Amino acid sequence: MYEQMEDVVLRYEELMRLLSSPDAADDSKNFKRLMKEQGDLAPIVEVYKAYRKAENDITETKKLLSDEKDPDMIELEKEELSEANERLLSYEKQLQIFLLPKDKNDDRDVVLEIRAGAGGEEAALFASDLYRMYQRYIQSRGWSMETDEFEETGIGGFKHISFTVRGTGVYSVLKYESGVHRVQRVPETESGGRIHTSTATVAVMPEADEIDIPEIPEKDVRIDVMRASGNGGQCVNTTDSAVRLTHYPTGIVIYSQTEKSQLQNKLKAFALLRTKLYMLKLMEQKESRSEETLAQIGTGDRSEKIRTYNFPQGRVTDHRINLTLYKLDRVMNGELQELLDALIAYDQQQKLAKSGTEA
Repeated sequence: MYEQMEDVVLRYEELMRLLSSPDAADDSKNFKRLMKEQGDLAPIVEVYKAYRKAENDITETKKLLSDEKDPDMIELEKEELSEANERLLSYEKQLQIFLLPKDKNDDRDVVLEIRAGAGGEEAALFASDLYRMYQRYIQSRGWSMETDEFEETGIGGFKHISFTVRGTGVYSVLKYESGVHRVQRVPETESGGRIHTSTATVAVMPEADEIDIPEIPEKDVRIDVMRASGNGGQCVNTTDSAVRLTHYPTGIVIYSQTEKSQLQNKLKAFALLRTKLYMLKLMEQKESRSEETLAQIGTGDRSEKIRTYNFPQGRVTDHRINLTLYKLDRVMNGELQELLDALIAYDQQQKLAKSGTEA
C-alpha cells in the first residue's frame, strides 16, 4: 500500500505544479482534465497524510512510554497510544477503499428508467411514486434531471418513464437502485381494504456518447414521426414533432416527444438509444451476464425483488443487505441517503474481502 500511496502523492504534487504554471489555463480542456484529476486525488492524499501522522504519533508515544516512570503519565500515554491506533486503523480502511478498482462509469451521468411491472394500474401508480421519490432525492443532492420519454396512464400513473440525471458521481450512487421494487399497500380503488402487491422495475444506465457507440447504422433503425400526445396545453403539438425509433437488431423502441421540434426529439431519441445499446454492451462484457441482466432489467415479476415498500407497516426493506427502516414516509419523500450509504458500504466490504482473498 505504501508504494501505491507514494505514487499517488507524487502524481498529486505533479498536478499542483502543472496547474500553477503560468500557461496552464491556455488549454481549457486540458486544464479542466487536470483540475478534475487533482480534485479526485486530493481526499486520498489528505487521508494518507493523516495516516502517516498517526504512524508517527504511535512511534513517538511508544518512545515516551519506554522512558516514562510516572504512573499517571504512563496511563495518559497509553490512552493516547490507543487513540492513535484507532485512527490508524480507520485511515488504513479508508485508504484500502480508495485503492479499490474503480468502476469506469462512476463519474458518468445516468439515464434512469422506471417501468410498471406486475399489478396493473396500481403498478403504474407505484412507478409514478418512485419517480417523485427520485426527483426529490435528486433535488436534495443539487443534481439536475431532464425527462427523456414517458407513457402515462389515465389516472396519474406511468407505464414507463425515463429521465437523465446530471451531477457529480451520479452513477456511483444511483447504480444501486437497479432492480425490481415491490410495494405492498391498499389501493385507493380497493373497497375491501385488501393489501395488494405490485412491482416496478428500475434500470440505471450510464449515459453513453459517440465514443462508446461510434455508429448506429441507418439500416438498423426505423424512424417514425407523429404528433405528440398529452393532457392538453403545451403537452400537445400541432405538428409532427414526436419521434419513435425502432432498433431492429435489439427490438429497442424509443419514443421522444418532450422537445418542441422534431430535430430535438430525434437527437434525444438517438442519445437514449445509444445509452441503451451501451448498457447492453456492458452487460455482454460481464462474466455472469444472466445475473447482470436480472439486476438491471428484471422481469417485473412479484417474486424477484431488491426492495419492498410496505405501507401498512410503514417500513422499507432492502433485501440485498437485509436492512429495514421504519421511515417509509421519509424515504418516499426522497430521503434515500441512509439506504444508499448502507449499500455503498456493503459493496465496499465485499470488494475488500475479495481483494484480501485474491491477495
